Amino acid sequence: MSRRQFHAAALLVATSCLVALSAPAFADAYPSKPIRFIVPYPPGGTTDIVARLLQVPLQKQLGVPIVVENRQGAGGNVGSALVAKSDPDGYTMLLAASGPMAINRSLYKSIPFDVAEDFAPVIQLTAFPLVLEVHPDYPAKTAQEFIRGVTQPGVHQYASGGNGTPQHLMGELFNQATGAKMQHVPYRGGAPALTDLVGGQVRIMFDIIASSSGYIKAGRLRPLAVTSATRVPMLPDVPTLAESGLPGFEFTTWHGIAVAARTPPAIVAKLNGAINAVFDDPEIRRKWEAIGTPVVGGTPEKFAELIRRESLRLGQIVRESGAQLD
Repeated sequence: MSRRQFHAAALLVATSCLVALSAPAFADAYPSKPIRFIVPYPPGGTTDIVARLLQVPLQKQLGVPIVVENRQGAGGNVGSALVAKSDPDGYTMLLAASGPMAINRSLYKSIPFDVAEDFAPVIQLTAFPLVLEVHPDYPAKTAQEFIRGVTQPGVHQYASGGNGTPQHLMGELFNQATGAKMQHVPYRGGAPALTDLVGGQVRIMFDIIASSSGYIKAGRLRPLAVTSATRVPMLPDVPTLAESGLPGFEFTTWHGIAVAARTPPAIVAKLNGAINAVFDDPEIRRKWEAIGTPVVGGTPEKFAELIRRESLRLGQIVRESGAQLD
């Protein structure tokens, strides 16, 4: 080895040691400035509500401002790509939703990030069940009657907020589980679909419970079943689909926190610990339940496994449905 090669190798070893030694110190100092919190959907929707419920208590835990930024577009791909390409320092967080994290790779011909390679999962936040609901004029009064009806010949249509949305995929999964052939009627968003359901233009929909609860309480929609494994506090008298003749059936749409890949594990652990601490507060747990989801929490590994598992399951449903957005 020449003297120049020797000095280059020594410099490389010294630099590696310095990086290894400085990483824990960097994590100890984290956070020391405001954190950007990217929501890849418009203000006012479920994803935005989740972010803003977390924002204030997490600020208190971390001791720095957390600034929510709505960066919508392309089904959540625009905001998600921003975080994927950000510096891996923990100062840009993503409100990671099931759409861009598990569905969009199969729904779009190309997306500007690789979920497995470009993100470090931090924690799962939510697991929203959907409610199978019908217009009050619909003949079925129970989920069992509904299943018997839609598996008979005839035209049966269900509304959703658009191709690839949780409402759409839930309908496809229901078709697979029951042998029904319900036709999908996509709308340009969940709100107009819900408006037409209440108005009777369509008569079947799977929807986020919090979005429909006002209409259900007013008697303007009839809930038949929820898609979670157990009954939910918002609709305690409504059975699950598993109770209604589909054993083991479960479907939820979920959110979590992710940061850029190569963020130091100690920073990921600090964020994870802070959010789990937020969830220890009974008032926060009550607010979570009020929007229709249990508190989830857990480890980064648990969230990473959910993303992997749901990418396979939901991706297959999208492909079998033939849905495409570009």
